[in-house]
Amino acid sequence: MILKKNFLALDKFINKALYNPKNGFYMKNNPFGHKGDFITSPNISVLFSEMLSIWTISFWQNLKCPKKINLIELGPGNGQMIYDMINSFKNFPKFYQSCRFIILEKSPQLKKIQKKKLKKFDVKWIKNFNEIQEGTNIFIANEFFDALPIKQFFKINNKWNERFIKLEKKNKSFINIFSDIKKIEKKIGFKISNNQKVIEYSPAALKYLKNISKKINNNKGALLIIDYGYLEDAMKDTLMVIRKHKVSDIFKDIGSSDITYNLNFKLLKKITNILKLKCQGITTQRNFLTNLGIQQRAEIISRNLPFTKKADIYYRLKRLIDKNQMGDLFKVMLITNKKINFKLGF
Repeated sequence: MILKKNFLALDKFINKALYNPKNGFYMKNNPFGHKGDFITSPNISVLFSEMLSIWTISFWQNLKCPKKINLIELGPGNGQMIYDMINSFKNFPKFYQSCRFIILEKSPQLKKIQKKKLKKFDVKWIKNFNEIQEGTNIFIANEFFDALPIKQFFKINNKWNERFIKLEKKNKSFINIFSDIKKIEKKIGFKISNNQKVIEYSPAALKYLKNISKKINNNKGALLIIDYGYLEDAMKDTLMVIRKHKVSDIFKDIGSSDITYNLNFKLLKKITNILKLKCQGITTQRNFLTNLGIQQRAEIISRNLPFTKKADIYYRLKRLIDKNQMGDLFKVMLITNKKINFKLGF
């Protein structure tokens, strides 16, 4: 079917809204923090980044402390997490001397913010994975994959239809157009439509995972994903628009709103198997941080503090691990090459 110019596939529309060099949401804004559109775990409490530092060092020790290690953060937002992690690593000189800190960032605006924040550290910014030097690679993706454009397909009267945007001058709207799902499945390499009524996946995420798989298969490495997500087999329509901490309309304030979705971790696990990698585990953020000792760490740092400061530490901790807040909403997944066994946190 030949499409007219006034139709745009959902992922192309999202890509323009988020990453258009001039007007894209991530290209011109700093959306992080109370004044922005949303807040992420590293900006809630330093404890989050400290736990990730402990996890990273433990993983490195499990690999018998390789002399060259690359820690790559994917899309680090305002740079808070890597900033806190590097400060923690300074207490472990052997690791600190072995580690190269690398950032993959698309947004020039966010890169400026990161460079200012991290100016006292030796950090390298890259545009693609070919720039990574030899060594063991640990990739950390905290709320990275949910910022990538997605495609959506719906099964209507036993036929698969892809969601497009109808671009009219005054108002935009969704439209579903018939799609040959077999062609899509051939392209992505597996039957994504099996037992599904809705398909939601990111071609960009698939591309990243393929490239990361090459990097962690060659040298023993890992990808740690922390993101919004769910564990059911059946995919759902989870498309969501956020502006100033509130749910908004996709066609309102284009370029000034974040367009996001929830990751299906079962789908990620399938992709992991196809790429001949190993999923070490999937758990909730609550379990992961609790297993790493976040509550004990909160006790230690709050021991001699006045009540108000102590209360603030525990208030922030609650936001990270409470079941009704980020604790269950966020999932954590560890992907490694097949030779590794490492279950810390899971």
